Amino acid sequence: MIKRLFPILSWLPNYQKQNLNGDVFAGLAVGVMLIPQGMAYAMIAGLPPVYGLYTAIFPQLIYAIMGTSRQLAVGPVAMDSLLVASGISILATEGTETYLAFAILLAFFVGALQFMLGVLKMGFITNLLSKPVISGFTSAVAFIIALNQLKDLIGVELVKSNRSHEILISAFNNIGQTHLITLAVGVAGIVLIKSLKGWNKRIPGAFIALIIGIGAVYGLGLQNMGVSIVQDIPSGLPQFVIPEITLAHFKTLIPLAGTLAVISFIEAYSVGKAMEAKERTYKIVPNQELMALGASNMFGSFFQAFPATAGFSRSAVNYESGAKTPLAGIISAVIVTLTLLFLTPLFYYLPKAILASIIMIAVVNLIEYAYLKHLWRTSKMEFALMLITFLVTFSFGMVEGIVTGVALSILLLLFKAANPHMAVLGRIKGFTEYRNEKRFSDLESWEHLLIVRVDAPFAFVNIQTIKEWVLSEIQKREGKLKKVIIDAGPVSYIDATGVDGIRDLIHTLKEKEIELIFSEVIGPVRDAFHRNQLFSEKASEVFFMTTDEAVNYFIVEDSKNHHANFAVQVNEKSKQLLKK
Repeated sequence: MIKRLFPILSWLPNYQKQNLNGDVFAGLAVGVMLIPQGMAYAMIAGLPPVYGLYTAIFPQLIYAIMGTSRQLAVGPVAMDSLLVASGISILATEGTETYLAFAILLAFFVGALQFMLGVLKMGFITNLLSKPVISGFTSAVAFIIALNQLKDLIGVELVKSNRSHEILISAFNNIGQTHLITLAVGVAGIVLIKSLKGWNKRIPGAFIALIIGIGAVYGLGLQNMGVSIVQDIPSGLPQFVIPEITLAHFKTLIPLAGTLAVISFIEAYSVGKAMEAKERTYKIVPNQELMALGASNMFGSFFQAFPATAGFSRSAVNYESGAKTPLAGIISAVIVTLTLLFLTPLFYYLPKAILASIIMIAVVNLIEYAYLKHLWRTSKMEFALMLITFLVTFSFGMVEGIVTGVALSILLLLFKAANPHMAVLGRIKGFTEYRNEKRFSDLESWEHLLIVRVDAPFAFVNIQTIKEWVLSEIQKREGKLKKVIIDAGPVSYIDATGVDGIRDLIHTLKEKEIELIFSEVIGPVRDAFHRNQLFSEKASEVFFMTTDEAVNYFIVEDSKNHHANFAVQVNEKSKQLLKK
């Protein structure tokens, strides 16, 4: 039990020395990457840059103790930072003590909700959002984050919003005030990072751009020419402070905390599963991941961290750099800690345009162009779902976008459930297998027998559709049918409305002197039939283990009836001859 709650007790005592080089190198690479990213993401959240470094330390340490992934890099991320800003900016003015207190308290609430969900074994919530919805949402958020960096990239104060059109209008109205030197610094940062990444992915392009940017400002005095810089960053570790929690705070922040708790977990779990698929040496446990992320956020809030989760880019760098255990995350946290203790004065001349360029490059990875093309080729309906989620998020905001995406996903699921796939079956000649007559040719069929398969449960959303389809197929046979066999293998359950629908279908067929029988019914569905007394006949005459057994039963019965009818006809003719 203790080892399940604290996986570090399993991997640390059995640590293998051959993993040390990879863990150390990966920890250094991610630590160096975290310094500029942490400061940049804190600015997205509307917080001083140092709070990004705080968020890069303690959540990462707690996750290394409790997490089940070996490569996840936990800390501040762009999407969650923007959610923090968009939610808290409604409640408090950016830059005030109230705003800062809400951001830290939000981390506690997010963590508490995640931990509670983990204890309640609610890890299945990763299934609530479909891949098209997540992709459309994250792609839109990437654009919104990038647009929010325009103010630092062009050196002009613009409106900060999670509605893209507001930013674009503000940028258009103020484009004439662009500070060209600031723009040149930002564009140079983008070109440098992209060039280094294209040359070698392992090179920490963001960190190198940060160092060169600081050197350029300090050496050329660009701050005196209007280039905005970070200036003072407090040195030393954050103080331990328990966030002040009141009922009013809880009511105010809990809707935003709930949204962040689910989205950040899905984000982390998706990244973790991608890493697990590549490594295949361990298994991610969803409920334990919820508790690990929850504890990371709660504990982090005591040390002035805002909400954290796993970042895709950092986790990818961690994996590609050779990380084999969570020790890499501990080393990353140590690097950030040393920076806070000794190196913060070096970041005084860091230009904000460089941080903007770092963010813009980072969020490009959130836009899934390849998946968009894949959906267009394979599923136009889910492509439309992704596109609508993207457009709503991009135009109206993130909460509106995710709610729209979830609602449309549910409606799409209900539409598919209400219109299930159904098929008329025939037997492959010489075999006992049955296939769809529309997909296979030269199948055996019988004039007095209809075999159908329903690829869905018998439920309230589809039972009327199923009944109407079966009756329409019967109508096509022009009164020749004697039996209808339903291959119910794909029927996973039957609800009360489904029971009533099947009972109505039985009565309708009896009036037409057609018998309804079932094959390959699973136990729970067969039990429901018996509990509801759908059939008065013997079970052996209604339920068959396989479709072929049901067909053979029909053939034998039909043959007996044929012989019986023949005998009756002979007797009648004999009687008529005797009378003559």
